[in-house]
Amino acid sequence: MMKSGNAVGVAACLMALLLATPSSAAPLEQKQAVQKSKRAAADKKQQHRVVLQVNTNEPATMNLALNNATNVAQYYKDRGEKVAIEIVTFGPGLNMLRSDTSPVKARIETLALSTPEISYKACGNTQQNMQKAENKDIPIIPQAQVVSSGVVRVMELQEQGWTYVKP
Repeated sequence: MMKSGNAVGVAACLMALLLATPSSAAPLEQKQAVQKSKRAAADKKQQHRVVLQVNTNEPATMNLALNNATNVAQYYKDRGEKVAIEIVTFGPGLNMLRSDTSPVKARIETLALSTPEISYKACGNTQQNMQKAENKDIPIIPQAQVVSSGVVRVMELQEQGWTYVKP
């Protein structure tokens, strides 16, 4: 049988040991805080990616796509974050990137110099179909690259996690 004086002494010793022993939760909390900080830093360095689809031969839609692209580029530039913006044209929208018909050709020339985050893709399928229909070569502006299929390009970018926007 333990005397009540001893019980109090034992309890006091146990309490002192508990207080003197570092908590195992503290290092875990510190580790979690470090991991969270690293994730936040990685997120800040992560490149944002957006694909804009243009499939209509309407100058207003083409200009809206260019406005969207410019605004996104400026937003992330102001935040010190990276962004990749791709405008993909197909169907009647290919006229946006045709050097002989584009109503926004001069604007794209200017943007290409000031905003390299924006790239332009022209659908090769549409280009071939237009060549057959018009019985002539369909010239594409030098700022654009021809891809085999505009629709497939959009699909592949979405499968890689790109955000899709149709102005």
